[in-house]
Amino acid sequence: MYTIQANTSGTRTMEISEENLQTIRKFMLFQHLISSTGVVEEQDLEKLKMNIRSLIASQEDDCKDLLDLCIDIIYHNNMKAFGLQQLINLYKEWDAKYPAEIIEETVEE
Repeated sequence: MYTIQANTSGTRTMEISEENLQTIRKFMLFQHLISSTGVVEEQDLEKLKMNIRSLIASQEDDCKDLLDLCIDIIYHNNMKAFGLQQLINLYKEWDAKYPAEIIEETVEE
């Protein structure tokens, strides 16, 4: 379990699970999300929400992982642009530490 800071003062935090990070990777949710400036704004959070809604609507299979991500993180009351930036930073660190090939190999075993 990971913890991110959800506001600039540090009074609010959010818990991020390994499963949440794997879901972000599985659906490539951060790909092309942020503009070239690298600054995360509220409109980026809204764009992410719309992308996830679209994915859920188009899923023929069970999309429990996406729904869990929405409930636990994306639609959480504390999630704002600052929290999304922290989540993206956490994801980048996690992705570098646990490349996709390693995760897939451990799942298959």
